[in-house]
Amino acid sequence: MTIPITTITSEQVPATVSCSNCQACCCRLEVMIISDTGVPDHHIAVDHWGGETMLRLADGWCSALDRDTYRCTIYEQRPWVCREFAMASDDCLTERAEHGLDC
Repeated sequence: MTIPITTITSEQVPATVSCSNCQACCCRLEVMIISDTGVPDHHIAVDHWGGETMLRLADGWCSALDRDTYRCTIYEQRPWVCREFAMASDDCLTERAEHGLDC
């Protein structure tokens, strides 16, 4: 799955979407590691072709997600794709809607 990257400014973020109600829907998406940001090895899955993605647990959630706070435990070392996935972007709002969250 390819994740389109959308950059938006803070003025464009709907007031109803914030870190406090995020629920990390994007942390269920497959995230390819395409640059070296320092993701710890124990959070990396390698396929039989050598491609690297963020490790997802059996239930589909990213292994780096703190399930109590919905915050990334490796925020400073998160992959480039995660850095570029903008809160309240069209992709974010689509993921929220698919999980039944108001936008």
